[in-house]
Amino acid sequence: MRPLTLKSWRFYSVLLALLVLAVALLGRIASLQVLPDADRGFEFLQGQGNARTLRTEPISAYRGVITDRNGEPLAVSTPVESIWANPQVLLQKPQQWAALSQKLGWSQAELESRLSRFSNKEFMYLERHLPPQEAQGILALGVDGVYSQREYRRYYPAGEVAAQLVGITDVDDRGQEGMELAYDAWLTGESGAKQVIKDLRGRTVKDLGLTKAARSGRPLALSIDLRLQHLAHRELKKAVQEFGAKAGSVVVLDVRTGEVLAMVNQPSYNPNDRASIKTASLRNRALTDVFEPGSTMKPLAMVAALETGRFEPYTVIDTTPGYVQVGRKALYDPVDYGKLDLTHVISKSSQVGMTKLALKLEPNIIRNMYYRLGLGQGTGTGFPGEAVGVLPSYNKWKPIQQATYAFGYGLNLTMVQLAQAYSVLATGGIKHPVSLLRKEGEEIPGEQIVDKQYTHKVMKMLRKVVATGGTGTRANVDSYSVAGKTGTAHKADAGGYSENRYVGSFVGVAPAQDPAIVVAVMIDEPRDDKYHGGQVAAPIFSSITGGALRLLQEPPENEGARVSVRKLESTPALAQHGGTLL
Repeated sequence: MRPLTLKSWRFYSVLLALLVLAVALLGRIASLQVLPDADRGFEFLQGQGNARTLRTEPISAYRGVITDRNGEPLAVSTPVESIWANPQVLLQKPQQWAALSQKLGWSQAELESRLSRFSNKEFMYLERHLPPQEAQGILALGVDGVYSQREYRRYYPAGEVAAQLVGITDVDDRGQEGMELAYDAWLTGESGAKQVIKDLRGRTVKDLGLTKAARSGRPLALSIDLRLQHLAHRELKKAVQEFGAKAGSVVVLDVRTGEVLAMVNQPSYNPNDRASIKTASLRNRALTDVFEPGSTMKPLAMVAALETGRFEPYTVIDTTPGYVQVGRKALYDPVDYGKLDLTHVISKSSQVGMTKLALKLEPNIIRNMYYRLGLGQGTGTGFPGEAVGVLPSYNKWKPIQQATYAFGYGLNLTMVQLAQAYSVLATGGIKHPVSLLRKEGEEIPGEQIVDKQYTHKVMKMLRKVVATGGTGTRANVDSYSVAGKTGTAHKADAGGYSENRYVGSFVGVAPAQDPAIVVAVMIDEPRDDKYHGGQVAAPIFSSITGGALRLLQEPPENEGARVSVRKLESTPALAQHGGTLL
């Protein structure tokens, strides 16, 4: 049998065909990989690949820290993980629901119900703001369509102590109350983005890099001193519980700068436990709630009277027989004080004396003084929901309106407005805008609204209030002189004033010789038989003021100076000057 021979031309023909096919294949591959205009070329293929694996992920921005004036943190953001799912993917994996629902703490029926509600969506949250270790436990199940994203949760180290001033954020880290809301734009950062490659399960395979860097929010330094805030919170909470009161507020103001050093309210709330928050507890009552201040207005009305030049501290008013008839209304003192000079009108808190004085003045004189002191207008804090109060003006004043204005009825104000008004007395007539933010050492000159000779005279009167025989003796502070005024006001009811609902208050300045702070205390509806400002508010003032002055390292006043002051106060002004009778 002859061996099979292959014609050479056939061999070369096959070889050529194979070469042509190889060249054609290489050309096609080159067109797909290199030529941009080829049908379904490399741009198309690259786009398809990127669409399936390349993702842009947001980078959450860190919200700015809120601190007190000394840098103590009041609000910080901590990293957390939020678990989300693609319902369209997860609905196709019912065999994985049991393990997932168990890890989430849900029933399988609940998981199915939630997925069904979002069946036409590609995104839904399963859990928000989990600790990273808990989130990793859920992701470790390897459930298709379940992912996580990094977020931040707000934490408040001071808890309820500064809650109503600092405020809170919502679940998306946006300010909802307090300074968190007022300065939300300042505190909120700008989110960034990065590109990553993910596999079919949505797991990140590779970080490709930043497309936009996240910008953190800016820090915010408040004016409060957390040490004073803790002190005021403790004393107010104890007093509200002791007297069974409905509510209470305290404001501590730096008279030299207008900065609020402490601002507390009761009831309060824990911003770290959102489930227990009651709506009524959210209010920063010192700024948002108004009340009729009662006798704490008498020193402010007295400034107006002295400014007319017609009266002096030794001017005498006859309060006999202990009441005065104004129209159809009789206004009473607790007892018949007889003849009182203006200093003792303040120290005894004589309603009859203030009424007779007010009726000797032009109707708008006291009202205009109140307005100059800041009543009936905003204090400039920028706090959300701050009330301006009500300071009525009349074209024709009735005598009873003139009288009640002088002892704190017929108008209302906030605790911060009251503290600011007393700071004018403390600074010799200079009014500073109130600030909830720390002032960076800059000197901001105040406005001289009253001549200091009149405020100095009233300050001396206020020192008599806490001396023996005055209504505010419980406000005294060891090692420091004090000047202040008590207030007790009936609360308004439908058709008049309640006979058994009161507001007790005390506002004072310390040290009286060289004022540093104003402390205003208000107790709303004390339920015991003690309801006068001198009983319920003055002791709180004493505790807070003494502690605050020591924390602020105000030097104690020497004993000799205090003795000489007591001697001066014990000398009746009427005997000194042979005062004129009004």
